[in-house]
Amino acid sequence: MLTLDKINNEAILKESVEYLERSGYKNIKADLAGYEHPKSYHKVGSDVHLGPDIEAENNGAKHYFEICIKSDARQQLKSKWKFLATVSKMKDYRFKIITRRGHFKFTQEMMNEMHLDNHPIRL
Repeated sequence: MLTLDKINNEAILKESVEYLERSGYKNIKADLAGYEHPKSYHKVGSDVHLGPDIEAENNGAKHYFEICIKSDARQQLKSKWKFLATVSKMKDYRFKIITRRGHFKFTQEMMNEMHLDNHPIRL
C-alpha cells in the first residue's frame, strides 16, 4: 500500500495483522499503534522511503507482506513491489501480497503484469 492509501485504509491493515497473528506469525511489525514499524529503505537523493506494510516471522523465516488495494498510482505500486521482491530474494525472505474482496482482480492484473508467481492471500 502506498503512504496515502495506508492513512485511508488503516482498518484493512489492522485486519491483516490480526489474520497473521491467528495464523501463527510472530514478531509482527506494522504501522499501527502498539507495533514496531517495519524496516524501511531510503532512496538516495530523495525523500522516498520504501518498506513493507507488515513484517513478520514464521518457522524461522522472515516474511514481507504488502497489502494491495485499488490505486491510480499503478507504476509506483509496481516499483515498490519489484523493490521488495528483489530485497526479499537477496536476503532469503518471503514476499507475499494480501488482498481482500473487491480488490482481487486488480491484484491479479498487477501480479500478471509483473510476472509474480505467488498467490495472494485473500481476506
